[in-house]
Amino acid sequence: MFKETCKNGDPFVIAEVGQNHQGDLECAREYIRIFAFEGADAIKFQTRNNQYLFSKEAYEAPYASENAFAETYGAHREKLELKPEWLPILKADCIKHGVKFMSTPFDEPSLELLRDIDVDILKIASFDLGNLPFINRIGKMNKPVVMSVGGGKFDQIRSSVEVLLGHHDQIAVLHCVSEYPCEYNRLGLSNIQKLIEAFPQCTIGSSDHFNGTLSGPVAYLHGARVFEKHVTLNRAWKGTDHSFALEPEGFRKFARDINRVRHMLPPKSEEDLGNEFVFKKLGKSLIAYDDIQVGEKITLEKLSGRIFQTKYIPVRESNKVIGGIAKRTIFRDEIIRFEDIEC
Repeated sequence: MFKETCKNGDPFVIAEVGQNHQGDLECAREYIRIFAFEGADAIKFQTRNNQYLFSKEAYEAPYASENAFAETYGAHREKLELKPEWLPILKADCIKHGVKFMSTPFDEPSLELLRDIDVDILKIASFDLGNLPFINRIGKMNKPVVMSVGGGKFDQIRSSVEVLLGHHDQIAVLHCVSEYPCEYNRLGLSNIQKLIEAFPQCTIGSSDHFNGTLSGPVAYLHGARVFEKHVTLNRAWKGTDHSFALEPEGFRKFARDINRVRHMLPPKSEEDLGNEFVFKKLGKSLIAYDDIQVGEKITLEKLSGRIFQTKYIPVRESNKVIGGIAKRTIFRDEIIRFEDIEC
Protein backbone atom coordinates (compact mmCIF):
# COMPACT_ATOMS: atom_id res chain seq x y z
CA MET A 1 0.00 0.00 0.00
CA PHE A 2 2.55 2.60 1.11
CA LYS A 3 5.04 1.70 -1.60
CA GLU A 4 2.38 2.04 -4.27
CA THR A 5 0.87 5.22 -2.82
CA CYS A 6 4.20 6.97 -2.28
CA LYS A 7 6.19 5.65 -5.26
CA ASN A 8 6.06 8.96 -7.16
CA GLY A 9 6.90 11.01 -4.09
CA ASP A 10 3.29 11.40 -3.01
CA PRO A 11 2.95 11.78 0.76
CA PHE A 12 0.49 9.84 2.90
CA VAL A 13 -0.87 12.00 5.73
CA ILE A 14 -2.50 10.56 8.85
CA ALA A 15 -4.71 12.60 11.17
CA GLU A 16 -4.18 11.10 14.63
CA VAL A 17 -7.37 11.63 16.63
CA GLY A 18 -6.26 9.34 19.43
CA GLN A 19 -8.74 9.97 22.20
CA ASN A 20 -9.31 13.63 21.43
CA HIS A 21 -12.90 12.72 20.57
CA GLN A 22 -13.50 12.80 24.36
CA GLY A 23 -15.31 9.44 24.22
CA ASP A 24 -18.16 10.87 22.16
CA LEU A 25 -19.32 9.13 18.97
CA GLU A 26 -20.65 12.22 17.22
CA CYS A 27 -17.47 14.08 18.00
CA ALA A 28 -15.41 11.20 16.56
CA ARG A 29 -17.53 11.27 13.41
CA GLU A 30 -16.96 15.01 13.13
CA TYR A 31 -13.19 14.43 13.21
CA ILE A 32 -13.52 12.14 10.19
CA ARG A 33 -15.64 14.58 8.22
CA ILE A 34 -13.49 17.63 8.95
CA PHE A 35 -9.99 16.19 8.66
CA ALA A 36 -10.81 14.20 5.51
CA PHE A 37 -11.84 17.53 4.00
CA GLU A 38 -8.63 19.19 5.26
CA GLY A 39 -6.35 16.74 3.45
CA ALA A 40 -5.93 13.57 5.52
CA ASP A 41 -5.43 10.25 3.76
CA ALA A 42 -6.25 8.27 6.90
CA ILE A 43 -8.00 9.02 10.18
CA LYS A 44 -6.48 7.19 13.14
CA PHE A 45 -8.07 6.29 16.44
CA GLN A 46 -6.88 4.20 19.40
CA THR A 47 -8.46 0.97 20.63
CA ARG A 48 -8.00 -0.39 24.16
CA ASN A 49 -9.49 -3.02 26.40
CA ASN A 50 -8.48 -1.31 29.61
CA GLN A 51 -9.32 -4.12 32.00
CA TYR A 52 -7.09 -6.44 29.95
CA LEU A 53 -4.36 -3.85 29.38
CA PHE A 54 -3.93 -2.67 32.99
CA SER A 55 -3.39 -4.69 36.10
CA LYS A 56 -6.13 -4.42 38.75
CA GLU A 57 -3.87 -2.21 40.82
CA ALA A 58 -3.10 0.14 37.93
CA TYR A 59 -6.73 0.19 36.81
CA GLU A 60 -8.02 1.16 40.25
CA ALA A 61 -5.25 3.66 41.06
CA PRO A 62 -6.41 7.16 42.05
CA TYR A 63 -6.02 9.74 39.30
CA ALA A 64 -5.89 13.38 40.35
CA SER A 65 -4.57 15.03 37.17
CA GLU A 66 -6.14 18.28 35.98
CA ASN A 67 -6.97 16.31 32.82
CA ALA A 68 -8.74 13.51 34.69
CA PHE A 69 -12.22 12.48 33.56
CA ALA A 70 -12.75 10.27 36.62
CA GLU A 71 -11.27 9.65 40.07
CA THR A 72 -9.44 6.42 39.17
CA TYR A 73 -7.19 5.84 36.19
CA GLY A 74 -9.24 2.96 34.81
CA ALA A 75 -12.50 4.89 35.01
CA HIS A 76 -10.74 7.89 33.43
CA ARG A 77 -9.61 5.78 30.49
CA GLU A 78 -13.04 4.19 30.07
CA LYS A 79 -14.58 7.67 29.69
CA LEU A 80 -12.30 8.29 26.71
CA GLU A 81 -12.68 5.01 24.82
CA LEU A 82 -14.70 4.38 21.71
CA LYS A 83 -17.32 1.71 22.30
CA PRO A 84 -16.78 -1.44 20.17
CA GLU A 85 -20.16 -1.01 18.50
CA TRP A 86 -19.11 2.45 17.27
CA LEU A 87 -16.16 1.20 15.23
CA PRO A 88 -18.17 -0.05 12.20
CA ILE A 89 -19.92 3.34 12.13
CA LEU A 90 -16.58 5.14 12.05
CA LYS A 91 -15.24 2.85 9.36
CA ALA A 92 -18.34 3.51 7.23
CA ASP A 93 -17.80 7.26 7.69
CA CYS A 94 -14.19 6.89 6.53
CA ILE A 95 -15.37 5.08 3.39
CA LYS A 96 -17.95 7.81 2.79
CA HIS A 97 -15.35 10.57 3.06
CA GLY A 98 -12.66 8.78 1.03
CA VAL A 99 -10.09 8.13 3.76
CA LYS A 100 -8.60 5.01 5.34
CA PHE A 101 -9.83 3.86 8.74
CA MET A 102 -6.83 3.30 10.98
CA SER A 103 -6.40 2.42 14.63
CA THR A 104 -3.77 1.54 17.20
CA PRO A 105 -4.57 -1.66 19.13
CA PHE A 106 -2.95 -1.58 22.57
CA ASP A 107 -3.74 -5.19 23.46
CA GLU A 108 -4.77 -8.53 21.94
CA PRO A 109 -8.55 -8.20 22.47
CA SER A 110 -8.45 -4.81 20.73
CA LEU A 111 -6.47 -6.31 17.85
CA GLU A 112 -9.11 -9.01 17.45
CA LEU A 113 -11.84 -6.36 17.50
CA LEU A 114 -10.11 -4.40 14.73
CA ARG A 115 -9.66 -7.59 12.73
CA ASP A 116 -13.38 -8.29 12.96
CA ILE A 117 -14.34 -4.87 11.57
CA ASP A 118 -11.68 -5.16 8.82
CA VAL A 119 -9.63 -2.10 9.77
CA ASP A 120 -7.69 -0.64 6.81
CA ILE A 121 -4.38 0.11 8.55
CA LEU A 122 -2.94 -0.98 11.90
CA LYS A 123 -0.64 1.20 13.97
CA ILE A 124 2.04 -0.04 16.35
CA ALA A 125 2.61 2.59 19.00
CA SER A 126 6.11 3.40 20.21
CA PHE A 127 5.09 1.77 23.52
CA ASP A 128 4.99 -1.61 21.73
CA LEU A 129 8.20 -1.27 19.74
CA GLY A 130 10.20 -4.41 20.49
CA ASN A 131 7.10 -6.22 21.79
CA LEU A 132 7.78 -9.01 19.32
CA PRO A 133 4.95 -11.38 20.35
CA PHE A 134 2.37 -8.63 19.88
CA ILE A 135 4.02 -7.35 16.70
CA ASN A 136 3.95 -10.88 15.30
CA ARG A 137 0.20 -11.09 15.95
CA ILE A 138 -0.28 -7.77 14.17
CA GLY A 139 1.81 -8.95 11.21
CA LYS A 140 -0.28 -12.11 10.90
CA MET A 141 -3.34 -9.99 10.14
CA ASN A 142 -1.71 -9.13 6.78
CA LYS A 143 -2.82 -5.50 6.98
CA PRO A 144 -0.65 -2.46 6.16
CA VAL A 145 1.23 -1.50 9.31
CA VAL A 146 2.56 1.83 10.53
CA MET A 147 5.08 1.63 13.37
CA SER A 148 6.44 4.54 15.40
CA VAL A 149 9.91 4.15 16.89
CA GLY A 150 9.92 6.77 19.65
CA GLY A 151 12.30 5.90 22.46
CA GLY A 152 13.55 2.86 20.56
CA LYS A 153 17.11 1.66 20.22
CA PHE A 154 18.26 0.45 16.83
CA ASP A 155 18.30 -3.24 17.68
CA GLN A 156 14.69 -2.95 18.92
CA ILE A 157 13.65 -1.25 15.70
CA ARG A 158 15.43 -3.82 13.54
CA SER A 159 14.01 -6.84 15.35
CA SER A 160 10.48 -5.38 15.13
CA VAL A 161 10.82 -4.70 11.40
CA GLU A 162 12.19 -8.19 10.78
CA VAL A 163 9.17 -9.79 12.48
CA LEU A 164 6.80 -7.75 10.32
CA LEU A 165 8.77 -8.51 7.16
CA GLY A 166 8.24 -12.17 7.91
CA HIS A 167 4.59 -11.57 6.99
CA HIS A 168 4.59 -8.76 4.36
CA ASP A 169 6.36 -5.57 3.32
CA GLN A 170 3.49 -3.08 3.53
CA ILE A 171 5.25 -1.36 6.40
CA ALA A 172 5.81 2.30 7.23
CA VAL A 173 8.41 3.03 9.90
CA LEU A 174 7.97 6.47 11.46
CA HIS A 175 10.72 8.43 13.13
CA CYS A 176 9.28 9.69 16.40
CA VAL A 177 10.40 11.48 19.55
CA SER A 178 8.27 10.45 22.53
CA GLU A 179 7.96 13.87 24.14
CA TYR A 180 4.56 15.52 24.56
CA PRO A 181 4.87 18.20 23.31
CA CYS A 182 8.19 17.97 21.46
CA GLU A 183 10.14 21.20 21.11
CA TYR A 184 11.46 22.09 17.67
CA ASN A 185 15.08 21.54 18.72
CA ARG A 186 14.30 18.01 19.90
CA LEU A 187 12.72 16.68 16.70
CA GLY A 188 15.88 14.97 15.41
CA LEU A 189 14.58 14.75 11.85
CA SER A 190 17.96 13.77 10.39
CA ASN A 191 17.29 10.29 11.82
CA ILE A 192 14.86 9.77 8.92
CA GLN A 193 17.79 9.33 6.54
CA LYS A 194 19.29 6.66 8.79
CA LEU A 195 16.01 4.75 8.76
CA ILE A 196 15.85 4.98 4.95
CA GLU A 197 19.33 3.48 4.68
CA ALA A 198 18.64 0.76 7.24
CA PHE A 199 15.20 -0.36 6.01
CA PRO A 200 14.99 -0.06 2.22
CA GLN A 201 12.09 -2.56 2.15
CA CYS A 202 9.92 -0.14 4.17
CA THR A 203 8.45 3.28 3.59
CA ILE A 204 9.89 5.76 6.07
CA GLY A 205 7.99 8.60 7.64
CA SER A 206 7.59 10.89 10.62
CA SER A 207 5.28 11.08 13.61
CA ASP A 208 5.82 14.19 15.68
CA HIS A 209 4.31 15.93 18.68
CA PHE A 210 5.57 19.38 17.66
CA ASN A 211 2.85 22.00 17.92
CA GLY A 212 3.58 23.57 14.52
CA THR A 213 3.50 22.62 10.85
CA LEU A 214 7.09 23.14 9.67
CA SER A 215 8.15 19.66 10.79
CA GLY A 216 6.18 18.07 7.92
CA PRO A 217 7.88 19.79 4.97
CA VAL A 218 11.32 19.45 6.60
CA ALA A 219 10.73 15.73 7.20
CA TYR A 220 9.68 15.35 3.55
CA LEU A 221 12.98 16.91 2.44
CA HIS A 222 14.79 14.32 4.55
CA GLY A 223 12.93 11.53 2.74
CA ALA A 224 9.81 10.97 4.84
CA ARG A 225 6.70 9.98 2.87
CA VAL A 226 4.24 8.97 5.61
CA PHE A 227 3.26 11.63 8.14
CA GLU A 228 1.27 11.32 11.35
CA LYS A 229 0.05 14.39 13.21
CA HIS A 230 -2.18 14.72 16.27
CA VAL A 231 -5.34 16.70 15.58
CA THR A 232 -8.00 18.37 17.68
CA LEU A 233 -11.16 20.37 17.17
CA ASN A 234 -10.20 22.68 20.01
CA ARG A 235 -6.77 23.09 21.61
CA ALA A 236 -8.39 24.43 24.77
CA TRP A 237 -10.34 21.23 25.49
CA LYS A 238 -9.54 19.17 28.57
CA GLY A 239 -7.08 16.37 27.85
CA THR A 240 -3.34 15.74 27.55
CA ASP A 241 -3.07 15.70 23.73
CA HIS A 242 -5.08 18.76 22.72
CA SER A 243 -2.50 21.45 23.48
CA PHE A 244 0.08 20.30 20.90
CA ALA A 245 -2.37 18.94 18.31
CA LEU A 246 -3.30 20.81 15.15
CA GLU A 247 -6.73 22.32 14.73
CA PRO A 248 -8.39 22.00 11.28
CA GLU A 249 -6.76 25.08 9.72
CA GLY A 250 -3.34 24.10 11.01
CA PHE A 251 -3.74 20.56 9.69
CA ARG A 252 -4.89 21.90 6.32
CA LYS A 253 -1.65 23.87 6.03
CA PHE A 254 0.40 20.90 7.28
CA ALA A 255 -1.00 18.60 4.58
CA ARG A 256 -0.94 21.32 1.92
CA ASP A 257 2.69 22.24 2.51
CA ILE A 258 3.89 18.63 2.58
CA ASN A 259 2.16 18.09 -0.76
CA ARG A 260 3.75 21.23 -2.20
CA VAL A 261 7.35 20.38 -1.31
CA ARG A 262 8.09 18.02 -4.20
CA HIS A 263 6.71 20.55 -6.67
CA MET A 264 9.06 23.22 -5.32
CA LEU A 265 12.21 21.27 -6.14
CA PRO A 266 12.46 20.90 -9.97
CA PRO A 267 14.33 23.85 -11.56
CA LYS A 268 12.74 25.94 -14.30
CA SER A 269 13.63 24.81 -17.82
CA GLU A 270 16.27 26.73 -19.79
CA GLU A 271 13.64 27.63 -22.40
CA ASP A 272 11.55 29.43 -19.78
CA LEU A 273 14.37 31.42 -18.22
CA GLY A 274 14.23 35.07 -19.24
CA ASN A 275 10.83 34.66 -20.90
CA GLU A 276 8.90 35.50 -17.75
CA PHE A 277 6.20 38.15 -18.17
CA VAL A 278 8.03 40.67 -16.00
CA PHE A 279 11.05 40.61 -18.33
CA LYS A 280 8.88 40.93 -21.40
CA LYS A 281 7.27 43.99 -19.85
CA LEU A 282 10.19 45.67 -18.04
CA GLY A 283 13.34 43.98 -19.32
CA LYS A 284 16.04 46.31 -20.66
CA SER A 285 17.49 46.07 -24.17
CA LEU A 286 21.05 47.06 -25.07
CA ILE A 287 21.77 50.55 -26.43
CA ALA A 288 24.93 52.49 -27.16
CA TYR A 289 26.00 54.53 -24.11
CA ASP A 290 28.34 56.49 -26.39
CA ASP A 291 29.01 56.55 -30.15
CA ILE A 292 30.58 53.34 -31.40
CA GLN A 293 32.53 53.75 -34.61
CA VAL A 294 32.49 51.23 -37.44
CA GLY A 295 35.28 48.69 -36.86
CA GLU A 296 35.53 49.61 -33.17
CA LYS A 297 35.67 46.91 -30.51
CA ILE A 298 32.67 47.11 -28.23
CA THR A 299 33.57 47.48 -24.53
CA LEU A 300 31.71 47.64 -21.24
CA GLU A 301 31.95 51.43 -21.27
CA LYS A 302 30.13 51.69 -24.60
CA LEU A 303 26.92 49.95 -23.50
CA SER A 304 23.81 50.69 -21.45
CA GLY A 305 20.22 49.49 -21.28
CA ARG A 306 16.75 50.92 -21.74
CA ILE A 307 13.17 49.63 -21.66
CA PHE A 308 11.31 49.51 -25.02
CA GLN A 309 7.90 48.20 -25.98
CA THR A 310 9.62 45.98 -28.54
CA LYS A 311 12.40 43.82 -27.14
CA TYR A 312 15.83 43.71 -28.74
CA ILE A 313 19.06 42.26 -27.27
CA PRO A 314 18.40 41.77 -23.53
CA VAL A 315 20.99 43.37 -21.26
CA ARG A 316 21.54 39.95 -19.70
CA GLU A 317 23.05 38.89 -23.05
CA SER A 318 25.61 41.70 -23.03
CA ASN A 319 28.32 39.01 -22.77
CA LYS A 320 27.49 38.09 -26.41
CA VAL A 321 28.11 41.67 -27.55
CA ILE A 322 31.13 42.79 -25.52
CA GLY A 323 34.30 42.18 -27.51
CA GLY A 324 32.47 42.21 -30.84
CA ILE A 325 33.36 44.57 -33.68
CA ALA A 326 30.87 47.18 -34.90
CA LYS A 327 29.93 46.62 -38.54
CA ARG A 328 28.53 50.14 -38.74
CA THR A 329 28.62 53.33 -36.71
CA ILE A 330 26.16 53.06 -33.84
CA PHE A 331 25.25 56.40 -32.34
CA ARG A 332 24.66 57.21 -28.66
CA ASP A 333 21.24 55.95 -27.38
CA GLU A 334 20.74 53.89 -30.52
CA ILE A 335 19.41 50.33 -30.21
CA ILE A 336 22.01 47.63 -30.82
CA ARG A 337 21.09 44.60 -32.92
CA PHE A 338 23.07 41.41 -33.51
CA GLU A 339 23.31 42.21 -37.23
CA ASP A 340 25.29 45.34 -36.25
CA ILE A 341 28.08 43.29 -34.71
CA GLU A 342 30.70 40.84 -35.88
CA CYS A 343 31.32 38.50 -32.98
